[in-house]
Amino acid sequence: MDYINAENITFSYDEPEAAERHEVLRGVSLGIRKGEFVALLGHNGSGKSTIAKTFNAMLLPSGGKVYVDKMDTQDESVLYEIRRRVGLVLQNPDNQLVASVVEEDVAFGPENLGIPPEEIRRRVDEALKAVEMYDFRLNAPYKLSGGQKQRIAIAGIIAMQPDCIVLDEPTAMLDPRGRTEVLDTLHKLNREKGITIVLITHYMDEAVQAGRVIVMDSGRILTEGSPQEVFSQVELLKKHQLDVPQVTELAYRLKAVGFDLPGCPLTIEECVAALEPLLKKATVGEAYGDH
Repeated sequence: MDYINAENITFSYDEPEAAERHEVLRGVSLGIRKGEFVALLGHNGSGKSTIAKTFNAMLLPSGGKVYVDKMDTQDESVLYEIRRRVGLVLQNPDNQLVASVVEEDVAFGPENLGIPPEEIRRRVDEALKAVEMYDFRLNAPYKLSGGQKQRIAIAGIIAMQPDCIVLDEPTAMLDPRGRTEVLDTLHKLNREKGITIVLITHYMDEAVQAGRVIVMDSGRILTEGSPQEVFSQVELLKKHQLDVPQVTELAYRLKAVGFDLPGCPLTIEECVAALEPLLKKATVGEAYGDH
């Protein structure tokens, strides 16, 4: 049973000066299982951010239905519970940090839920430890790096004890170190706490680490599957102006000129393992005068 289930949803933005409404989602159906780590890909305007915001009822579909643990996001009586279960982390952490002290910021969500003070203290400490920011609990957020700020924003969501965290390009404004910090945190939460992760990203190296990849284009799902299944469709992705991991691109070009590479490498390690037998074969051939 899917934890989040979108059924043939559409979404349109009203544009007063336009002759007709701008349709962003065009009959999208997808499911997210509890405990999954899903990467959602697509270029700007593909609809990936819009559909993510329907998962916690920040946006309501113009047509179709979105269910979270069987609760209809358009049912106002369960809106509070849906937003408690599905947390949303935005691209810019500065837009989510509201207090002048880190631990007070993390406590903001649970306080709004009416949680007792002693339970808030426990949740804040646990959430900061989960993102490895406990030692910074008394710091001012503005003094932190981009990656640290984003981890504090994630801690604020964790303190509300969600089943699922949806992240809208959380590493887009970060340097490589900050990106690594945030990605490591998400995988740890998924692995150790069983939190469902939906990661919107345009970084292919982040997508290959997911359990499932969903690719959107022009308001529809273009393809989905494991990273291997999705990124092996190089020509389809290129046709829609989408990238593939660099090592996958290298393997694709080598195959095009006659090199017999097995499978679809997604990481440097996989690419080296695929190339090594070919290089050894070429070296042996040269030693014996084969040309």
